Amino acid sequence: MKHPDWNGGNGIAMPSRRRFVQGLAAGGAVAGLGLWPRAGWASNTAAMPTLAGTDFDLRIGETLVNYTGRTRPAITVNGSLPSPLLRWKEGTTVNLRVHNTLPPGSIHGPDTSIHWHGILLPANMDGVPGMSFNGIAPGEAYQYRFNVHQAGTYWYHSHSGFQEQGGLYGPLVIDPIEPEPFAFDREHVVMLSDWTDMDPAKLFARLKKMASHDNYYQRTVGDFMRDVEREGMPATVADRKMWGQMRMTPTDLSDVNGNTYTYLLNGTTALGNWTGLFKAGEKVRLRLINGSAMTYFDVRIPGLKLTVVAADGQYVHPVTVDELRIAVAETYDVIVEPSGQDAYTLFAQDSARTGYVSGTLAVREGLRAPVPPLDPRPLLSMADMGHGGMGGGHDMAAMGQSAPAQDMSGMDHAAMGHDMTAMAAMPGMDHGAGGMQSHPASETNNPLVDMQTMAPTSKLDDPGIGLRDNGRRVLSYADLKSTFADPDGREPGRTVELHLTGHMEKFSWSFNGIKFAQAEPLRMIYGERLRIVLVNDTMMSHPIHLHGMWSDLEDDAGNFQVRKHTVDMPPGTKRSYRVRADALGRWAYHCHLFFHMESGMFREVLVEE
Repeated sequence: MKHPDWNGGNGIAMPSRRRFVQGLAAGGAVAGLGLWPRAGWASNTAAMPTLAGTDFDLRIGETLVNYTGRTRPAITVNGSLPSPLLRWKEGTTVNLRVHNTLPPGSIHGPDTSIHWHGILLPANMDGVPGMSFNGIAPGEAYQYRFNVHQAGTYWYHSHSGFQEQGGLYGPLVIDPIEPEPFAFDREHVVMLSDWTDMDPAKLFARLKKMASHDNYYQRTVGDFMRDVEREGMPATVADRKMWGQMRMTPTDLSDVNGNTYTYLLNGTTALGNWTGLFKAGEKVRLRLINGSAMTYFDVRIPGLKLTVVAADGQYVHPVTVDELRIAVAETYDVIVEPSGQDAYTLFAQDSARTGYVSGTLAVREGLRAPVPPLDPRPLLSMADMGHGGMGGGHDMAAMGQSAPAQDMSGMDHAAMGHDMTAMAAMPGMDHGAGGMQSHPASETNNPLVDMQTMAPTSKLDDPGIGLRDNGRRVLSYADLKSTFADPDGREPGRTVELHLTGHMEKFSWSFNGIKFAQAEPLRMIYGERLRIVLVNDTMMSHPIHLHGMWSDLEDDAGNFQVRKHTVDMPPGTKRSYRVRADALGRWAYHCHLFFHMESGMFREVLVEE
């Protein structure tokens, strides 16, 4: 039911108050007979509900939760947030009966769905309403049935309305047939997410009206004076002029952050202190999943090294780091070896440095270790957005149209879905970097495009904005190398270049300046091997997810590097990956920042004979 005290715009208090009430509620599903509890009621940390086998009954309904001192209706599976951990076995056939038990009038209804993120399956099992199937109507059920062809750490979530932001997401672990290439003594699933007390639809409406609402940290006169002292007056004035002409701010690192969100680890706040147990000397596997709607997390465990052994469910050559950034929808498997102390803090701060969530690895329940402070808030630079070395005499107000618009039909730039001319792969071609960037004609004089990158590079070896030179060894994409060779082996027969585009003030997002409603499908021929080149023409990061098929990321020389289901695209980057079109049907292809997808950064991929 839509409760009378569900308050959209006024439901979020000022940060000090919000953090105070967050400290009151550890978070969790509200027990009792559907009664409203006193503010401050909180559940205790509990083991994650787990369902294993081949036959599952999943009931999607509404459950009251309390994370901030206010009780709110979340959408859940079998009454838990996150949804139950599902455990499958590679080589089996799973049957999942998903029932829609949402009450009449629910803010999360009426229809629902579940998408199995990163899972290879028939198109009609993928769970995207309007593309895979019609969705699940109230009181009805849908049976998902498919063979499990892979192993690893994945997750699942709704693809209906605003349900993913409202709580419908859960972890998925597939146990392998063959022994894994690394040893561990125990494991814990760690699912990170972002919760808002706001009705997600009202949050989206707020973004459309005032996209900068959560950008509390814009530069001040004091910042100007400090920059003058450090950089000099001419350089400081030129910098402010460039940002002003672009109608952007270097402090705008995320659309929604800790000023609206409460961050969760396995469905509890930092106060709830989720605890994963270990014995001294054990190797502990942590299955990290970012099930957020909009939040990138930087994860570390002070005092412990993280050895990354898998990315997006696929084995990689082990690499040991102190910290990693996990984009929305990505998963990482890491091995840690705690010893010498009884408790360690698992610390996940958002990339904008507005908040965090933490848990504890400990030898017994009830222990805590010191929680580190948030790192300093970073600032975007022109170089971050692919404009490195292009200040001074360049007209930044015309940035959006400063590169020549070219009709590169041979690269399927703007004519996607029409005659897609095959482009022969060019040995030695630099797919990830180089020179002045051209742009599709559809971006020219487009009111939905406020920026174009001028000199993008792959930045595969860049740990990310706010993580450079922080005194810690931070994972980058360049560190990730699959343990297997290119599974296809063929050179791509053609290249498709797509630009990630947007307008910050209008909160409009798209591919090639064309929103989903106006876009033709991206057509692929069944069995072909193609290369997709992505160019980020915005100042935001975008995790791009192709349903139904793998995205085999290339290095700067065009060689296969690592298999992914979600490819992160930071500002100012140009990255390429290979796709084998081995799954017939209609597939979703989109940014996995939830409200970017809802705003139009979404395409249909059509694979046909």
